[in-house]
Amino acid sequence: MSVFARPFARASGVGSWPGAAPRAAAEVVVGELAGALPHLVELPARGVGADLLGRAGALLVDVAIDTVPRGYRIAARPGAVTRRAISLLDEDCDALEEAWEVAGLRGGGRVVKVQAPGPITLAAGLELANGHRAITDPGAVRDLAASLAEGVAAHRADLARRLETPVVVQFDEPLLPTALGGRLTGVTSLSPVAPLEEAVAGALIDTCVAAAGADVALHSCAAGIPWELLQRSTIHAVSVDPTTLTAADLDGMAAFVESGRTVILGVVPAAAPERRPSAEEVAGALVAVTDRLGFARSALRDRVGVTPACGLAGATPQWARTAIELAAKAAEAFAQDPDAI
Repeated sequence: MSVFARPFARASGVGSWPGAAPRAAAEVVVGELAGALPHLVELPARGVGADLLGRAGALLVDVAIDTVPRGYRIAARPGAVTRRAISLLDEDCDALEEAWEVAGLRGGGRVVKVQAPGPITLAAGLELANGHRAITDPGAVRDLAASLAEGVAAHRADLARRLETPVVVQFDEPLLPTALGGRLTGVTSLSPVAPLEEAVAGALIDTCVAAAGADVALHSCAAGIPWELLQRSTIHAVSVDPTTLTAADLDGMAAFVESGRTVILGVVPAAAPERRPSAEEVAGALVAVTDRLGFARSALRDRVGVTPACGLAGATPQWARTAIELAAKAAEAFAQDPDAI
């Protein structure tokens, strides 16, 4: 059984967090999610090297990145951007280790999650030296995926050693549906980006899963999740925003769950709503989705996780804490007695 589903469906955060203080963020995440699935946060407000693609600069092996006006570009050699990304990741890991130690969780077997850009989003988001997206060059795509897989595996193993606890991996793929659908923009209108073949995308994902050395989730809060591709893949869990799902998505999700894997539903708002929902309301939103899958609730109690709808970088610190607290309470209620919700 997947770690994402033991001992019951897990609550977690997606990854990003507001502010620029890693120690404060780690204390909140460990405090609120110690009984569920705490995660290593990303703090994009710190700037270059701290966002989703920037973090890749700290993970890629033998591949460096630099900044350009449109974002990040593959560089010939490591420079200030790569060094900054590595420094920020080290700072985040130190903060989590400190919070873990203070909470007395070292060696206790609690599972932790780390996040990284997935291979398709990474190749779609990074530029080559000529300004084109890396995804337009099959050789560059393969090299990036191999580098990412090796780097994430080393990062996961290092954090597991430091915390003396199991660590799982989440690959973020917000651009996966866009890449498959041929909707990525080129440098100009005369240089379109061809759709990525599903077989290629699946092979890239499986390369990263095989190297991870742990259970792997794929997160995407975009519409158009390719459920058939994910069903054929070796990933263990899929994390989605339920507001993007159609009837066809629910059919695909049901088949994914039926194969013995986990879905993680972002039923907590990523930004503070006008009125704070109760844990009961969040649990109700959860079963409103799961009831449409066609299974008895009791059959899903260890197959459904809960998160905010997407990353919390744009939330207030107060709402970020509230969001993961609500996720944890809703997941616990669903796991204990889903029929009572």
